[in-house]
Amino acid sequence: MSTIRITKQFNFETGHALYGYDGKCKNVHGHSYKLSVTVYGQPISDNTNVKFGMVIDFGDLKKIVNEEIVDIFDHATVFNKNTPHLELAKELIDRGHHVLLVDYQPTSEMMVIDFAEKIKNRLPNNIKLHSIKLQETDSSFAEWYANEN
Repeated sequence: MSTIRITKQFNFETGHALYGYDGKCKNVHGHSYKLSVTVYGQPISDNTNVKFGMVIDFGDLKKIVNEEIVDIFDHATVFNKNTPHLELAKELIDRGHHVLLVDYQPTSEMMVIDFAEKIKNRLPNNIKLHSIKLQETDSSFAEWYANEN
């Protein structure tokens, strides 16, 4: 049986600020992120299985990615909890804003590492994560590949 890659794309809006950065991104700002998640495996060959012919149901992949990433990061502001942004985060939280405090600088590069771990932990044993692409703007993105990690 052939090994097949499938990809599902997602969109979400997230704000962040890069503490200590020497450019504009030190200011709180947001992005319309585009996330592509590619997994691989062999299509189900059991013709009595309702998922016959599928590597993974796109709906099942969607559920995993939405629960682990999109539903959490969409319309949130993300700060590195190990910076003075903690004070700003507390103020926003006190005012009812959705704030995420993470253990890393919230760059696209670090976010794809975080996302890869979250997705890998939820995939069925016969399905492997191949790659993740997180597009921050029309011309800027970070990619994570399993074979390089």
